[in-house]
Amino acid sequence: MNLTIRDPYYKRGHGIPRLRSPGRGGGRAMTDQSVARELCAPPESTTSVARPRVLVIDDEAAIRSALGRALAAEGLVTDLAGTAADGLSQARAEVYDLVILDPLMPGTDGFAVLRQLLRDRPGQTVMVLSRLADVRCKVDCFDLGARDYLTKPFSLDELLARVRNQLRGFDRVIRAGEITLHVGRMEADIGRGPLPLTRLEFLVLKELMEHAGQVLSKGQLLESVWGYDFDPGSNIVGVCVSRLRSKIGDHLIRTVRGEGYRLAVG
Repeated sequence: MNLTIRDPYYKRGHGIPRLRSPGRGGGRAMTDQSVARELCAPPESTTSVARPRVLVIDDEAAIRSALGRALAAEGLVTDLAGTAADGLSQARAEVYDLVILDPLMPGTDGFAVLRQLLRDRPGQTVMVLSRLADVRCKVDCFDLGARDYLTKPFSLDELLARVRNQLRGFDRVIRAGEITLHVGRMEADIGRGPLPLTRLEFLVLKELMEHAGQVLSKGQLLESVWGYDFDPGSNIVGVCVSRLRSKIGDHLIRTVRGEGYRLAVG
């Protein structure tokens, strides 16, 4: 692994030893699962503290392990994927505050992974990590929707600084009408305490709150939340809205017949 870095822990006092590459100097081989289990699991506590979630998709095991350790030391919940298929599957199943992606992996067609990821998760924050340093590749990634681009080999200190910059909005709160939405915790509050939401409920409510007072069609919600093209026969939006109403109240999400849904703000 050609990381031009200093030990990221020397100045933070975490007491975590420098990572050894598997097979060198007797170091224990670290799998993606063991890194995530040992370093990324939430600490034992009676208090649930929301932490940003990061997904690393990279076919180089040493880089995945190093990033898993470094991001965990920053207090982030980190998942690791070594193939494009695994990464896309995890990105569909969970809500991540940041995805770190090497788009050029074996068995993939150039930047098709980045394109598919952003099609599945419109608005997903993605940092590209690639050995391609030419300007054209960077421009193509930004045009596809990537938020940042860092070339390999890289400084781990710089990568962590970029990660912190991308996660600055993690603790933000959205307010619209009677509802307060805690983005990092995926919880809504209508004045009676926090209401935990599922991933899809959170994304639908967030979309409605960011367009409070406006009518959003089923097609718009399908595209922005599920990443689907409009399917007039689908009822998944209606089912999700129904579940949301059961939690926050029927009166807060209005059905506009023939048009879609609108969040009541007054």
